[in-house]
Amino acid sequence: MSLATGAALVAGKCDVIFGAESTTTSRMATHMTFKLGDDLTVNRLGFGAMRITGEGIWGWPPDRENALKVLRRAVELGVNLIDTADAYGPETSELLIAEALHPYPNGLVIATKGGLTRPGPGDWVPNCRPEHLKQALEGSLKRLRLERIDLYQLHTVDSKVPIEESVGALKQMQDAGKIRHIGLSNVDPEEIARARKIVPIVSVQNRYNIEDRQSENVLRVCEKENLGFLPWFPVGGGRGLKPEHPLSLAAKAHSVSVYQVALAWLLERSPVMLPIPGTSSLAHLEENVAAARLKLTPEEWKAINALAA
Repeated sequence: MSLATGAALVAGKCDVIFGAESTTTSRMATHMTFKLGDDLTVNRLGFGAMRITGEGIWGWPPDRENALKVLRRAVELGVNLIDTADAYGPETSELLIAEALHPYPNGLVIATKGGLTRPGPGDWVPNCRPEHLKQALEGSLKRLRLERIDLYQLHTVDSKVPIEESVGALKQMQDAGKIRHIGLSNVDPEEIARARKIVPIVSVQNRYNIEDRQSENVLRVCEKENLGFLPWFPVGGGRGLKPEHPLSLAAKAHSVSVYQVALAWLLERSPVMLPIPGTSSLAHLEENVAAARLKLTPEEWKAINALAA
């Protein structure tokens, strides 16, 4: 990856530099980091760049300059793991990331994905054929202005293509120096095991939140194998909760939103958990990042944890 060591994000926009003495990293405690593979240390609360696109995750956002500001502010606040995909937009999320943040500061990890195509707004069609994945990777490299992707994830499992063939193509591109680490998304434990026979896997991205814990078995695999677990849709529902709901009670006690409580619960749920909440709002971004500093009491955590999945 061609990163300019200690480079500013954008001239005149931000002078935050990642490093041992930076004000950015000092905002997050050391226990709030996780090492992907054996060489990429990331702050455990990342940023998902799906929502910076247009409605239906399609096209450009209605306020392009705001999207750029959100990305820059995320990095200012200490986020050094940004997750995206060629399917977000499609392509627009990756283009916005490069426009906002390139040349990238040292230590910023851009994770992207390939394997889903977008015939139209709201449509997601798997295509994990090796030839498509190779084309998808080349496109992501060009849009992100990178020579190597730090974390490239198989976006889904294609029922028409054995996962061994899909990850085999990713291994070839890793061997060619175009991928640093490989991750999976929307997989079950068996598929993880099959993929790991082909190539080392450092992370898994599945849907997981307080209300939806169907990937609990996948989380256990990640804990056992020390794989990063990136929960997508991490804050779940949270709308219209009654005042006596455990989330509402904890939010009131700490003077925060229920969404911040949901993120804090995830961070405490497992040391391999790497939530990637996404937003197109600067205010919501500030709230999400602040959740990393929220500590639930043992009683609050137990009450929330006991909620039916």
